[in-house]
Amino acid sequence: MSTTFLNRFGSRADYIGIAVLMTLIVVVLPLTVDIFRLNLIGKYLTYAFVAIGLVLCWGYGGILSLGQGVFFGLGGYCMAMFLKLEASTPEATKIQSTPGIPDFMDWNQLTELPWFWEPFHSFGFTLIAIILIPTLFAFVIGLAMFKRRVGGVYFAIITQAIAAIMTILIIGQQGYTGGVNGITDLRTLLGWDIRTDEAKYVLYFVNAALLLLVIQLSLFVRHSKLGRIMVAMRDKEDRIRFSGYSVANFKIFIFCFAAAVSAIGGAMFTLQVGFMSPSFVGIVPSIEMVIFAAVGGRLSILGAVYGALLVNFAKTSFSEAFPELWLFAMGALFIGVVLAFPNGLAGLYATHVVPFIRSFSARRGGLFDRSVTFGGRVEEGGAK
Repeated sequence: MSTTFLNRFGSRADYIGIAVLMTLIVVVLPLTVDIFRLNLIGKYLTYAFVAIGLVLCWGYGGILSLGQGVFFGLGGYCMAMFLKLEASTPEATKIQSTPGIPDFMDWNQLTELPWFWEPFHSFGFTLIAIILIPTLFAFVIGLAMFKRRVGGVYFAIITQAIAAIMTILIIGQQGYTGGVNGITDLRTLLGWDIRTDEAKYVLYFVNAALLLLVIQLSLFVRHSKLGRIMVAMRDKEDRIRFSGYSVANFKIFIFCFAAAVSAIGGAMFTLQVGFMSPSFVGIVPSIEMVIFAAVGGRLSILGAVYGALLVNFAKTSFSEAFPELWLFAMGALFIGVVLAFPNGLAGLYATHVVPFIRSFSARRGGLFDRSVTFGGRVEEGGAK
């Protein structure tokens, strides 16, 4: 019975993959890199939340969203609002014209805290808002689009437009959002200084634990009946509709799930980096988030994490080594991956690594579990 229950959360190969990934994140990296680099890796892992959501939404659901940065940003701004209010006590802001409000509001001549900022004095409300606000926003978008059978490239363009609109709105409402600079100078969480090395270590491991939880939930969705319907919906949507299922409801659910997961990543980004700005909400970051999923393999939940780590590591390395040419180097990397490995790292694993392991296993008694094959035309947990 316990084995059956565990199978609902993934195959044996999934658990092996999770063990390898967590060993890398929780043991190897903290022991081999300094705190500065570890904090950078923690930032990369916050993007992995978005990439996982895109794997479910795009890879399995067939819904390409080019606006996931909106949900990442909403989660980040919710956390930043709480942290900014905590840092804006009357004592800390006594030199302002209006003590007790964030500094950027004082600069923009606001004399009182806006009503929608008031609830963010509560940490409990903030935690709920991080999940609820992006999910409700995604629900409204999904309801408006999917009920009218808007999909494919049209949905991608609309989500891209929403990301652009959200960026313009945040920048334009400078007195309420901090404008182009965003919400900065975030110092403490419930009185705990988040800028110290010790805090950075703690937040890194909290981030890793939340990532593990999201991976497990995503695998549960993938291996459930819902996951099988999503794959069928992606390949033969009309057939699913004619079978009596509400395609729109399934799309709305998975789109909302991806939004909630992205928001968690955004909140952790704010905690680890110490600010949130509209530069993480717009079109460019949203497209980069799709690239994370594409490089890792849009059919692989674990591959999405590796994709986020690889792309961001390459981005940092290229920008440090070639400050004038790093954009060209990144472009070459993306083009090369798409041309050589269209199914990402997971496809590379399935095409080259798995056959080698199978042949090696055959010579050692045939102990290889074929369920480790994933990516490309073969998905996690076995062949399609």
